[in-house]
Amino acid sequence: MTEEQGGHSGKAVGGLALAAIGVVFGDIGTSPLYALKEAFHGIHAVDLTRDNILGILSLVFWSLNFVVSFKYIGLVMRAHNRGEGGILALLALVRPGGQKRGRGLILIVGLFGAALLYADGVITPAISVLGAVEGLEVATPIFKPWIVPLAVVIITSLFAVQSRGTAGIGRIFGPMTTLWFICIALLGIRGIAMQPEVLYAINPWYAVEFFMRESWHGVAVLAAVVLVITGGEALYADMGHFGPRPIRLAWFAVVLPALVLNYFGQGAWLIEHPDALLGETFNPFFGLVPEWGLYPMIVIATAAAVVASQALISGAFSLTQQAIQLGFVPRMRIIHTSISEKGQIYMPGINWALWAGCIGLVVALPSSTKLAATYGVAVTGAMLTTTLLFAIVMRRLWRWPMWRVVAITSVFAVVDIAFLGANLLKIPTGGWFPIVVAACVYLLMSTWKKGRRQITAILRDSSLPLDLFVPDIGRKKVQRVAGTAVFMTSIPDVASPVLLHHLKHNKVLHERVIMVTVQGAEIPTIPEEERVTVEAKGEGFYQVIATYGFTESPDVPALLLAVGESLRQPGDTTRRKLRMQDVSFYLGRETLVVTQRGPDNPRTGEQMTAWRSRLFALMTKNAQSATAYFGLPPNRVIELGAQIQV
Repeated sequence: MTEEQGGHSGKAVGGLALAAIGVVFGDIGTSPLYALKEAFHGIHAVDLTRDNILGILSLVFWSLNFVVSFKYIGLVMRAHNRGEGGILALLALVRPGGQKRGRGLILIVGLFGAALLYADGVITPAISVLGAVEGLEVATPIFKPWIVPLAVVIITSLFAVQSRGTAGIGRIFGPMTTLWFICIALLGIRGIAMQPEVLYAINPWYAVEFFMRESWHGVAVLAAVVLVITGGEALYADMGHFGPRPIRLAWFAVVLPALVLNYFGQGAWLIEHPDALLGETFNPFFGLVPEWGLYPMIVIATAAAVVASQALISGAFSLTQQAIQLGFVPRMRIIHTSISEKGQIYMPGINWALWAGCIGLVVALPSSTKLAATYGVAVTGAMLTTTLLFAIVMRRLWRWPMWRVVAITSVFAVVDIAFLGANLLKIPTGGWFPIVVAACVYLLMSTWKKGRRQITAILRDSSLPLDLFVPDIGRKKVQRVAGTAVFMTSIPDVASPVLLHHLKHNKVLHERVIMVTVQGAEIPTIPEEERVTVEAKGEGFYQVIATYGFTESPDVPALLLAVGESLRQPGDTTRRKLRMQDVSFYLGRETLVVTQRGPDNPRTGEQMTAWRSRLFALMTKNAQSATAYFGLPPNRVIELGAQIQV
């Protein structure tokens, strides 16, 4: 798991690095719009003095290098799940099927960390776009009443075009964001030229002095400093799209230098303008911009904010797809927006849920300063989750000695907890929002996982093993009719309740009966040669088990056509082509009946409370139909209902 997959030529790495600049670094790249401002103007601001400016700049410099360069770029990105990164990919990596120890706690930590990323996906578009258009207020107070309406229009337009996919827009992401980084680097150089002494802040002693001088107030200001590293998780989550080498090249060659130059330039501007806080529109980022370039810079900043938002929205789609395949979320509608790039998907339900959250935040908290109070909790919580899961990787998978694991984890955890603790001070002023969002998402995920586990146990107990059922069919000489019947079942090697129900009432079976089980794997993709297994059970019965990775979507008709010639009994050498017009698909429609005290799980004795059973029943009712999810032809599907008590 420590080896980096795939080799690229220098030209290919350069092209991927350019693309990564647009997709991966949009979030962290737009942080200069609001991050440093919050250190001197936010709810836990410090006095605007030369020593404090140098102390904050030192914290910014070393936070970028320690958290992003060392933690994520240097170490965490080595822990990939067959090339894929992100919390759910890491969770799947550290929860091997045979490993029972600590699985429950690991699952809780991983799911809550993933849930925090949804909160991040709501906040980032709101604060990035609002922070960009606030530059108009710096230009002239006339625009002040129009800041929020304009941000709403931009955010709404962004979500409205998601159904068209990112293929076309993606071609300009890299160049546009690269232009943004060039501009902020030049602005930073302009500022540093005013006060070159800000370069002293590279010395970490200025950060130490800051804490010694400000004491606990200095710790509280970390809630503003953390805004400079808010895109750190994106580096890891998007690793599967570009690979480690292009991301590292983009970070060290373009992104990190541009960010450092701009933050130091803003610090120099603040030293040059010690009375800046007295102005009506305190904004050191736009303060660096010469008057003639203000409006063009606002346009570029808005475009960069849109790119940053797009990355979080696409990330939410990918995260949800992974969660569906791993069994944490009900089936949802997934639209593939590109015939050549399987990773480009659109999920209407997630899209409009994020839009509603973004618009609600912008209207309720109509300034980047107010929104900054909600930011940070989700990011730092996800960072701490990654640290804990990464510790398990180091110990269980890489077999590193305990002393090394403890040393690395302790250092990471101290930094993560310091940032998280500072952000928890924001809870009364808006920091509660990401916690509430994450708690709701976690509740939904854990409820679905537990409910499906209980339903599976109930169905298994009401099923009959194929090894017993098939010989019985032969002995009873059940009447057979021409054609093929496909029974979708979540449990392999059994005659499902749907099959038993069909036989009981119709007294007949097709000449060929295929039991199809589609299961998810805790790896991103499955090689085609390992995708499916076919086993003839006798009497015209076949067991087909198809496995899909957590980044893949199942297509059952295509799967059956691919294995059609394998569907023959032992000793049968006849090539029997499967024709879809001769196939009938049988599905079970489960109607959940909620009782005051649901039945125990037959296998584990677990039980859900009544209110949670109602929530699970509601999620089941609103899940995408199995017909659509598995790509079945609607005119070939027969559904048989059954009531199940939960």
